[in-house]
Amino acid sequence: MAQDNETTRFERGQASPSASPGDPYPTAELPEHRTGTGWPGRPDPEVDAAGGGESAPPPQPVVVRAGGGFLRGLFFLAATAAVVVAIVLGMTAAGILPHLQNPFGGRTTDRSQPALLKSIQDMSRFVAAEGNFQVIVDVQNDQKYVPDFLVNDRTLFVAAGSVEAYVDFSVIGQGAITESADHRTVEIKLPSPQLNKPSINQDRSYVFAQQKGLLNHLGDVFASDPNKLRQLYQLGEQKIADAAKSSELQQRAEDNTRKMLEGMLRSLGYTSIVINYTAP
Repeated sequence: MAQDNETTRFERGQASPSASPGDPYPTAELPEHRTGTGWPGRPDPEVDAAGGGESAPPPQPVVVRAGGGFLRGLFFLAATAAVVVAIVLGMTAAGILPHLQNPFGGRTTDRSQPALLKSIQDMSRFVAAEGNFQVIVDVQNDQKYVPDFLVNDRTLFVAAGSVEAYVDFSVIGQGAITESADHRTVEIKLPSPQLNKPSINQDRSYVFAQQKGLLNHLGDVFASDPNKLRQLYQLGEQKIADAAKSSELQQRAEDNTRKMLEGMLRSLGYTSIVINYTAP
């Protein structure tokens, strides 16, 4: 009966009391479990009080260090956010998501003051013709006996603008209009057409090309000339005004004014109309 109990205990994995180092059937001993009220890894007060065993060392604090895993996670999070933003911006620019606005778009604030009306002038001019002009302003500033690669400033500026030709009716004096007794013939003396100041078109005027020497580039780094572009516009205006004077713009204004007055006077019953222009 005792043998049967030993066999049963061996089958259950328990160590046999008769087991020895030379036993042909070695068994694995179960770890010793100490009963008490203490926590694992902490000293048992009952055992320590009775002197029944040594107290376990106190637990060591666990130090968590931010290693490569945290940095990698942060990097992948930032990369994912950047990819999502790039995809959204690309789809918005392509028109796939037109209802979405660019959260990183620039903003322009206009803090200009309201316009002030200073004066009103009554005009008595008849604009009879308008000419559109375009001129290339080629300006070069250099120094004598100095190579161009050191000191040279050449600018090609395309100036586009228009010039109006008008007849000023306000200068028509007494006796400028002569009418016949039968109200069929009329003679009118008008001043010669004049040319208005050129109006530069800002949208069509631009700097086409620019060449600068080495010292000029260095000078632009430390100082700039805000009046340089203004000088180019002034030269463009002057050249357009000269071109308008040498053109047929004034003759076209005379013909158009004559046609306008003839049509109006014929509608009033005049059959013979004579229009003469006087020298300014």
